[in-house]
Amino acid sequence: MRVALLTEGTYPFHQGGVSVWCDQLVRGLSRHRFDVHGLCATGAEQVVWNLPRNVDRVTRLALWGPAELRRPTRATARSFAPLLDRLLTALGPAGDVTTLTESLRELREVARAGVLRAALLGDASVDAVLAFLQANWSAGRPGSDAEAGPGPTVADAVGGLHLLEHALRPLAADAPAADVCQTAANGLSVLLALLAKWDDDTPYVLTEHGLYLREWFLAQSPSSLPHGSRVLLLAFYRRLIEVGYAHAGIVAPASEYNRRWQVRSGSDPARTTVVRNGIAVDDFPTAEVEPEEPTLVFVGRINPLKDPKTLLRAFALVRDEVPGARLRIYGATPEGDEGYHAECVALAAELGLGGSAVFEGRVESVVDAYHSGHVVVLSSISEGFPYAVIEAMACGRPTVATDVGGVSEAVVDPGLLVAPRDHVAMAEVCVKLLRNPAVRRRLGVLSRERALEHFTLERCLAGYRDFYATLTSPPPAPELPRRPRRTSEPRVGGRLPQRRRRELASVGHHAASRSLLAEVLS
Repeated sequence: MRVALLTEGTYPFHQGGVSVWCDQLVRGLSRHRFDVHGLCATGAEQVVWNLPRNVDRVTRLALWGPAELRRPTRATARSFAPLLDRLLTALGPAGDVTTLTESLRELREVARAGVLRAALLGDASVDAVLAFLQANWSAGRPGSDAEAGPGPTVADAVGGLHLLEHALRPLAADAPAADVCQTAANGLSVLLALLAKWDDDTPYVLTEHGLYLREWFLAQSPSSLPHGSRVLLLAFYRRLIEVGYAHAGIVAPASEYNRRWQVRSGSDPARTTVVRNGIAVDDFPTAEVEPEEPTLVFVGRINPLKDPKTLLRAFALVRDEVPGARLRIYGATPEGDEGYHAECVALAAELGLGGSAVFEGRVESVVDAYHSGHVVVLSSISEGFPYAVIEAMACGRPTVATDVGGVSEAVVDPGLLVAPRDHVAMAEVCVKLLRNPAVRRRLGVLSRERALEHFTLERCLAGYRDFYATLTSPPPAPELPRRPRRTSEPRVGGRLPQRRRRELASVGHHAASRSLLAEVLS
């Protein structure tokens, strides 16, 4: 089978959890052939992964590289106005998935002709977007219209159109040629999947690790973009992720947390199936010894979503209670986050942490990183189903993590959860664990047992094998109607319905975690 793997800002040009998942998928499904279509910034990005032999081709699609500014003909300019009107209608409060899908399909022809950029930046387009902004000016900003500013300007419309043009660039690409497409996120990579669906009726599987729209909200705060640009792009991405869910053959979230968001955003529950991330557990041996100095370990990229600043503030409190404590922060700084890294270093100095908190950078052996501490800490404000947690669990290290995304589903009983951005609660739990070796050992054993039982790589890969086979198999012959069975019990096969079983299991897991947290803090 030929699979088109569609990525945005990740594999094979960057490291990170999503890229780890992509590499696992390609290597694990070695009997399939893969073409990787990567949305990237400039098109000059270098491949940083050692690609396996079943990757036949890597295609770069630049969102921010130079683009030809060809002048559209008068006929194209006249016909473009209703296309843009249809797009803006789809993005408004009365818009819907069907309207945006049809609009994108029409805009594709303009993009392929090479005149989409010029058409979007023309005077008529600026006037149309200015009217859209006037009608939606308070969107994306809490409070009254007055708090959103004095009203949109021509500069707001031009800025928003400039960013929208970059987001629509995938429409000019050739459709991926494959038996099935696999997206590694919702959002712009879905545009590539739609091209293949329109041209060849190619089905696609949509996998979302972090929630695309939620993380866009977090990354693009009200102060990070001009308000006009934020209004237009927020409307575009909100409707685009609905399109992604609507046309996917299967939506495969990494956690029940993600699944709830997706269903709420329009994903069909019958086609939305959780497949949790997995690891090759033999690659993560149990840590047999602990370091001499009490040590906390963080493994992850230096990025606002990982929120190492909260961890630094927590560690300042830990060091007051546990003399000689150390914090080792392992992880690379993504391109574009260099300023944030500098802020973290400055905060460590401001807190007087000196050499007790060390930024180690990217580590060659992540196992050595987990083994180098007593406790592994995750301080994220948003997660899907993080590898750092299940890898640490497999190594037999106890974890302290923020209760975001699917983290609670990963750790359940052995993990200790705190609220995001609560450095005081994080410090309190870390101090208790550093002072209590018996509890650390108990949690470490339970953590490894859970990782071995639930988070194997083969279990994850089997799910995707089944998805691809299902989507590419001919439809089954229609069944003859059957006489319905009479039953008064709301049960399936003598058991509670699957949704209710999941709800009860979730309640039990959270209760167990709260119980263990109470024991540690007592």
